[in-house]
Amino acid sequence: MRRTSAWVGWALCLCTSLAASAQDYLRVEDEMILDLFSEDGTKPEPRAVPTAEFLKCNKAAWRVHGQYLVVLRQGTHGSHVQMTIRRLRAKAARRGQLLEILHTYSAALHGFMVKMSSDVLHLSAPWNLQRLLQPHGGSSENGTYRPPSESASTTEGWLWSICWTAVFRVLHREIKGRVLITDFNSVPEEDGVRVHRQASQCDSHGTHIAGVVSGSDSGVARGAGVNLVRVLNCQGKGTVSRALAGLEYIQSTLLARPVDAVVVLLPFSGGFSRSLNAACRDMVAKGAVVIAAAGNYRDDACLYSPASEPEVITVGAVNSVDQLMSQGAGGTNFGRCIDLFAPGDDIVSASSDCSTCFTSQSGTSQAAAHAAGIAAVILSSNQNVLPVQVMQMMLHYSISHTINFLSLPDSHRLISPNLVAAMPPANSARASVSISVVQEVRVTSSDQAVSRCRLGEEMMSCSSYTPDGVHAGETISESSGQMECVAFNALGGEGVYAVARCCVIGGLQCQVHASPECVATQHHLTGCTLWSAAGISADSVHMAVIGDVRGHIHAVCCHAPSLECHLLENISADKDQVEVSCPSGWTLIDCSAVSPGSVVLAPVAKGNSCHVGSTSGAGGAAGVAVCCRVRQPEQPRASPPP
Repeated sequence: MRRTSAWVGWALCLCTSLAASAQDYLRVEDEMILDLFSEDGTKPEPRAVPTAEFLKCNKAAWRVHGQYLVVLRQGTHGSHVQMTIRRLRAKAARRGQLLEILHTYSAALHGFMVKMSSDVLHLSAPWNLQRLLQPHGGSSENGTYRPPSESASTTEGWLWSICWTAVFRVLHREIKGRVLITDFNSVPEEDGVRVHRQASQCDSHGTHIAGVVSGSDSGVARGAGVNLVRVLNCQGKGTVSRALAGLEYIQSTLLARPVDAVVVLLPFSGGFSRSLNAACRDMVAKGAVVIAAAGNYRDDACLYSPASEPEVITVGAVNSVDQLMSQGAGGTNFGRCIDLFAPGDDIVSASSDCSTCFTSQSGTSQAAAHAAGIAAVILSSNQNVLPVQVMQMMLHYSISHTINFLSLPDSHRLISPNLVAAMPPANSARASVSISVVQEVRVTSSDQAVSRCRLGEEMMSCSSYTPDGVHAGETISESSGQMECVAFNALGGEGVYAVARCCVIGGLQCQVHASPECVATQHHLTGCTLWSAAGISADSVHMAVIGDVRGHIHAVCCHAPSLECHLLENISADKDQVEVSCPSGWTLIDCSAVSPGSVVLAPVAKGNSCHVGSTSGAGGAAGVAVCCRVRQPEQPRASPPP
């Protein structure tokens, strides 16, 4: 059977924990950007034309469909009103649209009331799309969204989404010709009445999500195809069993018509379900990139499915200033089960009200749709990469440490990833050292925490962290052929975290040796673990490092073609805090503390830096960082970073 060289995206628009109600958006207030002067056939200005804000009444009953009040900026000359009208008429004529000026204003304000199709409007890129492009070389000239790879935005193929919208505006100008509503339709009864596919009372959630993924103006991966699989009714209610049936439908369809790359979008969240998590894990094992919404309950994402499944890319939501999305008493979920955050507040996209209507919605569903679009762009030029490599690339190019986590509970501030999704640059296929940090939840006294890497990853280091500094250390063990990072709590300790740092590099192989050094010369020391039955204190760490029998030391040794790793050390005899940072182009793999006898607190890795602290007046602190990179063919072998 011939394989189709296209990537496939499925979107499961489902929000359920057996009978959960979808609450992914609370407002219908629109906020769009309007540029009346673009594409008018006139000679462009020497400088970029400033864009204007587009506002819609937040009460649908008060809106007058097809009528717009255009207000020119304060200080604009009255003659500009007629000039603007002429340009708008010319633009409408070229698009074959009717336009009627109902009234002009020249007193308190300069402007006019116009009756026209919204098709005449030129939508500049909203804040969420411009935010994706800012870090890595994409352009938004005159507010126009232009991904780094134009071919990525015209990808042929299909993205699969599980959703609940029965009426889907397939003829909406944003998604016309790119959306297929599949024959699968498994929804529960709604208010005692059987829901049928022609019902017109459904909300526009599915239309909005498809627009965020592939819309011609509002989409991240413009031109990407979307297949819709419906498992929830118009009220956003469904069951886990129906979601499982939807996933099986996707698998059977792909088995009948194989493709090279698949994205499955799950813009829903429900109560924890082992069955649903297992089904998602199986999808990833079969090669699909599965992306899920974190949920909008302002809670630990690990309590919900499919967000809690480690193999799934779980996405939380932030607003326009990179702060956690809030929805009244609710808001984005958080915690260690989230992989990254993405724009999810006041997101403008297609509405099912009409074929040219737009609306603004908020929620982690919208954030997950952004991540699905980024995954589609990555796969459009790298169709043979594994799902875990897509995730690693998304993490690598995310923007770090812009989110303020002060509103989170203390137990979640450290373990929530401070990463906001961004579009990778055009040359992102080049090899690099990208890591994912897998943290196991803090456990109670005399217990242990275990973290594992995802399918396809290699564990390059293992460490432990405890808020009170009292723990028994960590070690690496093997279970069912997979390495595990095991952290031990000590008697009287307040709990411990196991932190595994996992990588995907071509040809990477990592081994664990029961010694403080690597045996093979071609291997790099990327991590060191220490476990002591007596518990870890600063002095016992120091003695174990120099050979004390009470400590069990294991070295993590890794090898890959062109892999380079170096140790960096920062020692301070008069400071309570030290920091060791990897230079540009290098990635922090391990973060350790060395004590000359003082009481050293557990080292903490923040981004590409290792932070080590000691108690006040204890005699200083020392931090050791392992920094690695993949040397490109044109790069010379590097000497140790300064």
